[in-house]
Amino acid sequence: MLNCKTVATPINVNEKLQLDDGIEKADGSSFRSLVGGLIYLTLTRPDISFSVGVISRFMHRPSKHHLRAAKRILRYVIGTTGFELCDWAGNLDDRKSVSGNFFTLSSAAITWSSKKQPTIVLSFSEVEYVAAASST
Repeated sequence: MLNCKTVATPINVNEKLQLDDGIEKADGSSFRSLVGGLIYLTLTRPDISFSVGVISRFMHRPSKHHLRAAKRILRYVIGTTGFELCDWAGNLDDRKSVSGNFFTLSSAAITWSSKKQPTIVLSFSEVEYVAAASST
């Protein structure tokens, strides 16, 4: 993967992942190993926390579509120089959004998080308000 084509975002926002997507199943052991490595990487790369959280929902029954999404995160990490995070009702199974925050002190990351919101929101503005409230 070192010589792969890099991507600008860790996840394709137009590609919605579902548990039963009808696509051929991938090797579960390889997928879990890859996602485990990505989870470890989030300790120093908070910009991929959201994307890793999305793909980790499919650990028990991954498809080739989910594996492709995991490999996209690796392609993003290889070519990253900056990041941004946003989600509104991205989980097709329960329509809940994800809130993320990232705080620095003197250009060093001191805290970050990426969590699924407990409620279903009706607009992108509401997602931002809930995220701001959970960051304080």
